[in-house]
Amino acid sequence: MKQSLYGLVLFIFLIIPPVASLMESVMIIHMHMQMPLLIIAGFLMGRFFQLQFPRFFEKWNQNGMPGILLFTIIWVYWMIPRTMDDALTIQTVEIFKFVSLPFLAGVPLRDSWKKLDSKWKNVIFISFTIMFIGMGWLYIFAPVQLCNNYLLIQQITLGWGFMTMAICMVIYLFYITFTDSSKYE
Repeated sequence: MKQSLYGLVLFIFLIIPPVASLMESVMIIHMHMQMPLLIIAGFLMGRFFQLQFPRFFEKWNQNGMPGILLFTIIWVYWMIPRTMDDALTIQTVEIFKFVSLPFLAGVPLRDSWKKLDSKWKNVIFISFTIMFIGMGWLYIFAPVQLCNNYLLIQQITLGWGFMTMAICMVIYLFYITFTDSSKYE
C-alpha cells in the first residue's frame, strides 16, 4: 500500500499550480517529464484500485489487452501537438490531462502489463519505437510551428527527445532479443 501512497503524493505534487506551470513552460519537460510522471503516479496508485475493485479488473481486463489498448489510445492522444497546445490554453483539457494520464493510462497499464506475454510486450515496444521515430521526425522537420505556445527551438528539442527515446527503445529490443532472460529469473 506504500506504493499507492507514493503515487498519490506524486500526483498531488504534480497538480500543484506552480509545479504544473513550471513543467508546462518547457515543451520537452511537458511531454517527456510531466506526462510520464502522471502515468507513473497512476501506475503506483493502481495497486490500490486493484485491491479495491478486483472483480472489475478480472472482468474488464482479463487478458490485459483492453487495458493496454486504453493506455495506448490515451498516450497517443496526448502526443498530438494540438492537444498539448489545448492543455495550456483550455482549462477543461488540462483537467482532462490530469485525470486521463494517471487514471485512464497509468492504472490500466499496471493491471495489463503483467498479464501480457512477452510477445505482446515486444509488439508494444516496437509500436511505440516506430511512433516515437515518427513523432521525432515530425517535430524536427515540420516546416511550421506545431504548437502556438512553444517556440520552434523547443519543438525541435522535443523531436530530438523523441528520437533519443526511440534509440533507447531499439537498444532495449536488441538487448532482450540477444540475451537469455531465463538465466536471470
